[in-house]
Amino acid sequence: MISVLLVEDQNLVRSGLRALLDREEDIRILGEAADGEEAIQMAGDLRPDLVLMDLKLPKIDGIEATRQIKGLHSEIEVLVLSAYEDDESVFQAIQAGASGYVLKDITPVNLVRAIRSVRAGMSTVHPGITRKLLERISLMSRARSAGQHSIHSDGLTPREVEILVGVANGLSSRELAAKLFVSESTVKSHLRAIYRKINVHDRSQAVAYALRKGFVR
Repeated sequence: MISVLLVEDQNLVRSGLRALLDREEDIRILGEAADGEEAIQMAGDLRPDLVLMDLKLPKIDGIEATRQIKGLHSEIEVLVLSAYEDDESVFQAIQAGASGYVLKDITPVNLVRAIRSVRAGMSTVHPGITRKLLERISLMSRARSAGQHSIHSDGLTPREVEILVGVANGLSSRELAAKLFVSESTVKSHLRAIYRKINVHDRSQAVAYALRKGFVR
């Protein structure tokens, strides 16, 4: 039997999830929370096997609620059920300790499968966002292998580090935007911040800086 805590601020959605999961013989709903603060409290009181977590919640958002639940009760699995598929939300949720991330357009059958898979110790990520997650991890991995950690002394954010390494590897703003699933104007905004922080004026100087510091070969 898989015990589940439902965390969703919309009453109608929460009721629908309960009705769906109550039909499954191996799933038992222990409780329902309408905000992140309540979710953290109920997770500690009820100790469910799994928390089905929305991200956009009142008081404390789902990412922070996940982080706190996993920090206090590492044995509780968290499966995110969200309407948001942007790479930042996915990446932050996984970093916070979620074992799975599925979208609200998932079919009932596949949601039940995802719950069972996460409870069995397998990570589950919606197929439509798996590529985004892998692209993000790949870019960060390349940045780390190039020795990026020392760049943090210049005050760059993790996203700015990714962009600088991408520029140093010859990617255009448009290519970076596609890889990071952001707009080209967002990339350009990050680039302006990077130039200011490392005291350069253009791409060629930024590339020279990255080469000089050993961030890329």
